[in-house]
Amino acid sequence: MSQDINKLYHNDFGVAFIWNQEAEKTKTPKIQIIFRDMGFYLTYNEIIQFRKQVHIVKQSNPCFKCKRQDYSRNMLLKTPSKQVDLAINSAELQEIDDLINGTLFHIHLHDYVNELCKN
Repeated sequence: MSQDINKLYHNDFGVAFIWNQEAEKTKTPKIQIIFRDMGFYLTYNEIIQFRKQVHIVKQSNPCFKCKRQDYSRNMLLKTPSKQVDLAINSAELQEIDDLINGTLFHIHLHDYVNELCKN
């Protein structure tokens, strides 16, 4: 399977990758983000939207930064799919935030290197 994908980023909670066949077909392939037994197949703009939703939850939850993390799933995170919202806890929110930011970092790095090599 590793030949079938181009892994962008992973952490202990999940992984983000592009299917090689998808990358060959289009200039802007969708990114597969998998965590907690779920997979999301997202465009770049949907990942940006997802990151905004993560930040909204972080800002609206006063217990997010508490030293004693609550492991009950008492936060609701909207996803780019209008039909799917996630019940998460603060530890999961941190991991999702890291996964999304790491994915975006690697996308931007890849784009930067490709633009640099064109010159």
